Amino acid sequence: MLTSRTMTLAAAGILTAGLLTATLLAGAQAAKGTGGTMPMGKMGPATSKMSKAEKIASAASSAPAAISGKATVMDWPAKEGAAPETLRTGTNGWTCFPDMPETKGNDPMCVDETWMQWIDAYMSHKAPAITRVGIGYMTAPGGGWASNTDPYAMTEAPDNHWGLHPPHLMILVPDTKSLSGISTDPANGGPYVMYAGTPYAHIMAPTGGATMHH
Repeated sequence: MLTSRTMTLAAAGILTAGLLTATLLAGAQAAKGTGGTMPMGKMGPATSKMSKAEKIASAASSAPAAISGKATVMDWPAKEGAAPETLRTGTNGWTCFPDMPETKGNDPMCVDETWMQWIDAYMSHKAPAITRVGIGYMTAPGGGWASNTDPYAMTEAPDNHWGLHPPHLMILVPDTKSLSGISTDPANGGPYVMYAGTPYAHIMAPTGGATMHH
């Protein structure tokens, strides 16, 4: 879900530094007062009172220590148009982000290089060219709010299946058509497809036994 957070997109610039820092939205504004969180790919400026050490700890909590402990940790851009700060340089090709402070809940995440490519395409409104399975973690206690059907939804609507997505894994596959047999209902008690029928479709696999709720 990308996981799924309420933001107002404002095109600014994409920072690219290899696959570890490939494209982060530098020009987005947090939409306040909506009680939601932004979908996983919508990354933008945020104001946090956490120290650098606390941000790194938050980011690390999103995935197993064997992964997050050696991952690059990036902070959210401090202001519109700013470059995201590297809080720690990693060695394993994974990139983790701390909880977005201006959103509801606890929603840090850690993604592999394939997911970073997905984010690049998502922020450019292009279809991602996925050539191998991608894995992302949002397994810290909490979860993120988002539409399960509209990749670019900012707030809840009667027809966009908005709700809280509990801690989960995010799985990308090269051929989204292969997801056609998987449930699209987040309340089914198991894995489900987010953004079905779009180029951004991926599998959401809850990790704590909880299911999406409104």
